[in-house]
Amino acid sequence: MGERSLERLDTVAIVGVGLIGGSVGLALRSRGLATKVVGVGRDSRALQQARQRGVIDEATTDLVEGVGDARVVVVCTPVSRIVQDVRRATAAAPKDALVTDAGSTKRQIVEQLEADPTAAATFVGAHPITGSERSGWEHARAALFRDRVCVLTPTPRTPSAQVARARAFWTSLGCRILEMNPSEHDEVLAYTSHLPHALAAALASSVPAAWLALAAGAYRDGTRVAAADPGLWTAIFRANRGPLLKAIGTLEERVAAFKYAMMTDDEDAIYRWWDEARHRRSLYEARQPTATPDP
Repeated sequence: MGERSLERLDTVAIVGVGLIGGSVGLALRSRGLATKVVGVGRDSRALQQARQRGVIDEATTDLVEGVGDARVVVVCTPVSRIVQDVRRATAAAPKDALVTDAGSTKRQIVEQLEADPTAAATFVGAHPITGSERSGWEHARAALFRDRVCVLTPTPRTPSAQVARARAFWTSLGCRILEMNPSEHDEVLAYTSHLPHALAAALASSVPAAWLALAAGAYRDGTRVAAADPGLWTAIFRANRGPLLKAIGTLEERVAAFKYAMMTDDEDAIYRWWDEARHRRSLYEARQPTATPDP
């Protein structure tokens, strides 16, 4: 399905105009995919600044008002707020609207929303796998989703027509679509995203502050995402506690293998330990899309 497969929408509402929500707005406006993009948030001053910079067309702090005419509602608030925001949006939006989200965890969100008949008939869980340690609409980019995977997490109860609409919507922003059940998504993301963030934070705080003058590229690259918002990541860690604990156990096994090889001064074991990691990293690099500039 190509990027232009989605017909032009009248109104799209974005609840939470930060990095992801702001990038949704810029992508919609730069591609001419919506007649009007309404930003909904808590900070009226920040919303007006986003409007003045062309991220959104209209701004409001009233969610009910903001989604009232929306053909599509995209909820980009923190995972701890997504359920309540989706419930409010599905109650206030037109009955034929699509409501989707951008949350980094899915099982708890989908389970709670499926218990609400109105939300269950409208909502399709989504997670565009892109972003930055930076937050705020100021860092939003129209090309943020280009060639990035967006995971949709429908269940047997999700209306197939809504899944098709969600697929078309996220594809139109530039995403490549995968579908997983919510639990599978959370298990995979515990390893590919949540564990690396936790590890970056552990590495950042393991180096004494007095020694940071001697920290160079390895410290910079290994701790980059530790600069992200702690409130955001506290909520993500708690929402995905079980799979993340399993992922931490796997990491502990890998560290223990390295520690034992060091204790026994086993040159071959140290070499194999590193070479396996180097090979896995090369597989990751080979699958990354070529960077392209914003339109």
